[in-house]
Amino acid sequence: MIKALVFDFDGTIIDTETAWYVAFREAYGEHGVDLTLEKYSQCIGTSLHAFNPYEYLMTDLGLSIDREFFRSSIQERHALLMKGESVRPGIMSFLESARSLGLHIGLASSSNGEWINKHLDQLGIREYFECIRTSDHVKKVKPDPELYTQTMECLGVKGDEAIAIEDSPNGAKAAKLAGMHCVVVPNTITKLLEFGDSYYRADSLMDIEFDELIVNPIGLVS
Repeated sequence: MIKALVFDFDGTIIDTETAWYVAFREAYGEHGVDLTLEKYSQCIGTSLHAFNPYEYLMTDLGLSIDREFFRSSIQERHALLMKGESVRPGIMSFLESARSLGLHIGLASSSNGEWINKHLDQLGIREYFECIRTSDHVKKVKPDPELYTQTMECLGVKGDEAIAIEDSPNGAKAAKLAGMHCVVVPNTITKLLEFGDSYYRADSLMDIEFDELIVNPIGLVS
């Protein structure tokens, strides 16, 4: 029996990921470097340890660039690209449906708490989440399952009682390792990445019948 939904944030609730990739790719292009999606995908849904797009031009390619100026210019580009963005289709419907059924609702994000809290407040949806876990709470972020295991512990549910809503391969892997059901709803960027065949995938949450998902998650997402 499903007792909880746990949402990823970046790229899932609101598509911040596409804007980040566009911002970095434009900035790299100004320095004569093509930032491929294959390279950039190493940091989607996880930390910047495998690939740090803020540092790569300097540390790996040896370009002489003012780090602080480069970082601030990227963040300004991203802010401009994000103007007018709102929650992705189907998110509000799922949140409302879950709340009306008395399901627990959690959020598990590899981003830091300051980023998450700022955007939840801006979007006006913080009240829906009973438990929020970010990179501030764990030693390892996704694809490690710790974010999800901590969130489920906070909600008082087990893996087979929870459905993760994800957009990235790293996030989906983390959910599976935590023993959860997982629905993948990729965005403009992550839909181009390889997920494998073990996840239920939809273009939008609006394409999924909520009641059917809750009653029979094994038939859809296991």
